[in-house]
Formats: sequence, structure tokens, C-alpha cells
Amino acid sequence: MSAPLTQPDDLADGDGRDTPDIARPPEDLLRQVQADVATAGGEWAAAANREGAIGATMFDLPGSEDNTVTVLLPREQVQAAPSQALVRIRSRGDDRSYLGIVTAGPFAEPDTLRADSHLLVTVTARGGIYLPPYHGRVQVTILGEELSDGTLAPPRLRPLPNSPVFALTDEESAAVLRTGGDLRLGLVVGHRNVVVNVPSDRKEILPRHMVILGTTGAGKTTTVGRLVQQAQAAGMAVILLDVEGEYTHLHESADHPRMLAALAGRGLKPAGVPADQMTLYHLVGRETANPHHPRLRPFSLQFAYLSPYTAMTILGLSEAQEQRFLKAYDIAKELLRDLGIFPQREAAPEEKARQERIARELDEFERGYPRLTLALLMDVVAACLAMVEKSGDGAPRKGQRGSELVSDADLAGFAPSTPQLRQPDGRAALLRRLHSMNPPGHPVSWRALLGRLGRLQRLRVFDSHQARPLNYQDMLRPGAVSVLDLSDSGASELNNLVIADVLRGVQQAQEKAYRAYEKARTHNPAAPPPPRVLLIIEEAHEFLSAERIEKMKILFEQVARVAKRGRKRWLSLALVTQLPAHLPRQVLSLVNNYILHKLADPQVITALRHTIGGIDESLWSRLPGLAPGQAIVSFGHMARPLLVSIDPAPCKLRMVD
Repeated sequence: MSAPLTQPDDLADGDGRDTPDIARPPEDLLRQVQADVATAGGEWAAAANREGAIGATMFDLPGSEDNTVTVLLPREQVQAAPSQALVRIRSRGDDRSYLGIVTAGPFAEPDTLRADSHLLVTVTARGGIYLPPYHGRVQVTILGEELSDGTLAPPRLRPLPNSPVFALTDEESAAVLRTGGDLRLGLVVGHRNVVVNVPSDRKEILPRHMVILGTTGAGKTTTVGRLVQQAQAAGMAVILLDVEGEYTHLHESADHPRMLAALAGRGLKPAGVPADQMTLYHLVGRETANPHHPRLRPFSLQFAYLSPYTAMTILGLSEAQEQRFLKAYDIAKELLRDLGIFPQREAAPEEKARQERIARELDEFERGYPRLTLALLMDVVAACLAMVEKSGDGAPRKGQRGSELVSDADLAGFAPSTPQLRQPDGRAALLRRLHSMNPPGHPVSWRALLGRLGRLQRLRVFDSHQARPLNYQDMLRPGAVSVLDLSDSGASELNNLVIADVLRGVQQAQEKAYRAYEKARTHNPAAPPPPRVLLIIEEAHEFLSAERIEKMKILFEQVARVAKRGRKRWLSLALVTQLPAHLPRQVLSLVNNYILHKLADPQVITALRHTIGGIDESLWSRLPGLAPGQAIVSFGHMARPLLVSIDPAPCKLRMVD
């Protein structure tokens, strides 16, 4: 119904007299207007299906792209659809409902003028106060069409023009984006209360591995600290290879003023990892960044655990040196058998049979020969060097009796450090093996190999009597946090040796636990599963550089085996690096989860765009300008990658900017 044809109050003076300077429409005109309104069906009223709408879809243009629509917003709703806001579009005319996410905008545009018109440019540049009527514009990427049961399906059609658009609540947005889980990472940028979580109890998520990339100061350390604290609270076993000593104080609460203020801003409290659940390991003979840690443990490496092929890669041997290394390795293995060290001569029949099976089925691409020490291998190399130097051309001297083709005279000056080889029986066994296995000549390569092994020996971390090797079964306890402090290693080669040993040890311990679980499940379906493990490798580019993998593919194959087997056995890898360009595509192909902090190198970004799918152009364009603590997060359970403000770490980090 139309309003009554009476004079409005604001057209009259306080005493009831008409205002003389305001024109009053003729009575017949007012009656005619009222008649026209009645003929048209009464006053205009907003459509019921537009109540609460923040805008409407625009007509498509020649430059429009598939799966995206332009939405126009009235002036009062310009800021109602920030970047990454979720919206529902109810298509006008066909009653279809679509869900979308704002991927560009909001932009403010004048209603009747071009934004770059001379009038607006001149007025704005000269400090004018003229502000014409304007509206907002956002670009929305369609996530899918809503079906009657609430599920999303790939859209067959596009929303029609002038369809109302509604903003989703934070609760609805979280459900659509599928950001649920028990490991909290942070808040979605553009939302106040949409939290991004990662489920630690879904085998198809974390065990598919992740990388955390970003330049120096972008926030990787805070992200790792946050991830460790959350994983421990969820009952995961966390193993962190710390090359800078940044995480040696995780058992303490955060105390940096900036970190405390950031935590308070999120409504979070500072809290360290429980001290009785964290163990800080350091190499024997090396210092740690936190000597006052309540659970400090030195550890040594066992050469027998190190794959000979991994050792050759890390040592950087030439082809000739590799041939001699493998020959000496074979001689050393036979010596262990001849001397009854492994398999043990005096072991019980059952144990001896078990050791024989281990020796027979050993995969040297995964680990070394049991009980083989670096000292014994160096003694064998020294014996080979002495023999080839004595013979001149490297060929064994021919004596009068076949059993004495190699004699003590051929090893003049050879003084073994291994006690067994100083005994007559041990020396005789060595002579027999040198004769039967005929090591190649040319002492230059033997001498170079001995020098490389001597460098390892001088590290004094192998087969030490002052510290025990790592106990991986103890490290895989649910809720345990094991930080390996490598800040005082002094060499990337030593770090790589530790990483190789940890990869092998964790994989074997987890496989053993998984086999025990499968066996127990046949009798008890409710048997507890094996521990969920998160293995974090800092500065991963030093271990998995493209140069190393190209030179020795066995290194990549070792990591690939861990990655592939780990996906089914609750073993998750997290690679952290500030130099993603050094990570080859073979490594990134093993990864399905990404946390991308600020990256400024255009070539690196281009390479990642060809590797990581699902990240739209608007997020890639924002990557070089991300603020510290912001990251593009993409996990397998999420509906799409999101720009996230990572939560501050509640535990203490040693070096906070």
C-alpha cells in the first residue's frame, strides 16, 4: 500500500505554517502517482530471498573466466566480503545454490564515473572532499554447487546475473573449508574465528608428509615450534633434528615479550612441552646449546648401522675410491665371519641360525653389516694399501705354496688397531682374505680412501664407549619429544650421517611396532595401533640437495623408501628449508602437505607452481609479500589452500627475532 498523501512533517514549520521556500507538488499529481503505485501492485518491497544479502552477481564480460563470477556490493557492504570470505550464491531463476570464496578484492568503484576520470583524479590529488557514490566489487571462485543433502558437487552451470549473495558465518565457513582437527595451526586470514587445524589421527593426512618453506625471518621456526607442541599434546612421538639449537628450550614456556603479546591476542597461554616428555640428545664429544636441560643424553653412532652406499655418498668418494671401499667392505664382512664375531661362533644354535638369516637377507641399501666397526674397515683398507704398495703393481705376489701367496712380508709396516687383528689367528684370517679376494692395485686411491675414512674416525662419534647409540624404541613412545641438537657438529657431513642413521633407525623401529600391531590385531581387534610419529628435518636442503641426489641416487631411494613405507605405518616426514630451490622435484613429489611462508625468488615460486596444485593465482601473487607468521597452508583434508596467520609458539624458542 502507498503512503497517505499528506504533507510530511519536515515540510512544515513548527507552528504548522508551510515552509515558503519548498515547492509543494500539486494535489492532482500526488493522486496520480498514488494511482500508478496501486496499479503496479503497491509499494516496492525487497524480495524475501534477498533478505540478508550483501551483494549480487554481475553480468559476465568477454574476459570472464570459468568457475569465477564477479559480485557487486552496495556501499554499506563493501567490507562485508574480505579476501578468503566464503559466500553462498542463490542463482536467480533456476533456484540453484553455489558456494564460493573471495579470491580478489574487495575493490571500491564509483557508480557513475570511471575511477581514473579527470574529475576524480584532480579532486583527489588536490585534497578535495568530493566523494561520489560508489560500490564494491569482488571476484568469487566457485567451490561447488550445493545439493539438497548439503554436499558439494562440481558445478555444471554458472550462477545467473543479479543473483543474491550471502556471507557465511564462521561456523559455516569452517565446515565448508574442512579445517577441523586436533593440531591447531592458526586463523584463516579474512576471518575472525575460523581456525585451521590438522587431524593427527587420519592416516591419509600427516603420513603423506609435509614441507615447510620460507625465507629467513618468515616464521618457519615459530611454525615448527607450534607444530611440535601441538603434536606432543595429541600424543604423537616427535623427533626433531635441530641443526641450529633453536629448539633446545621447548620444555620452557615462551617468555619473549612480543611472543607473549601475540599469544594473548589469540587468547592462548604460554606453555612448554612437559619436561618429563622431552629428551635433548647431543653427539658424544660435542656441546649442546642448552647444557642445563633436565633430560640431557649424549649419543654415539654405530658404523654398522650405516649403509655402505649412504656412506660413500656422504664421503663424496670418486668412482675408483668407491670400488676400493666396496672391496674393503666385502673383505671386512668375511673377516667378521671368519673370526666368529658375526655370526657369533659361540652363540646358541637358534641364535646362530637367526644371525645367519640376518646376514643372508641383509639389504645393504638400508643398513650396514652387523658389528662392523669403522676401525676394522680402516684396518682392512690399510692392509690393502700396504699390500699394493709392497707389490708395486697391485697384483698379489706368487709364492711357492698357494696357501702362502700373501704373507706377513706383504704387510710390512701394517699395525692394526682392532684387537682381533693383532692376534695370530686374526692376522692369518686377514692374509687369507686378501689373497682370495685380490684387492685392486694403484695405491693412490687406497691412500685417498684411507684419508676419507680417517676424517670420519677423527670425528670420534662412531662406536664410542662413552655414549650409547640412540634407542629408537624409547624415542617412539606416544607423547615423547626427542630433540637432536646438532648445533656443535661443525660439519654438514656429520649432520647428514646422523640424519641417515635416524631415518634408518626410526623406520626399522616403526616397522617392528607395526608388525607387532598387525600380529596382535589378529587375536584382538581392539589392539592399540603403533605410535604416530612425526620426524622433522631442519635445513633439509643440506641432506637432500639436487646435487647429492643426482650424484648418488641411492640417497633419494633411501628417503623414498622411508616416505612410501611411512605412509602406511604412521611415520610422517616434515622437511624444513629456507632454500627450496635446492630440493629436487623427486623429493617434492613425495609430499602432499605444504606450509609456504614468504618466498621472494620468482624462479622458486615458478617451480613450486608446477609442483603444487590447487593454489589459485591470487595466493601465488601474495606469496612474495607475506608478513612474518603468515603462510599459505595446503593439507589433504582441506577443501582448498588458505592464507593462514600461524599461531605463535607457546613454548620457548632459543632465537626469536
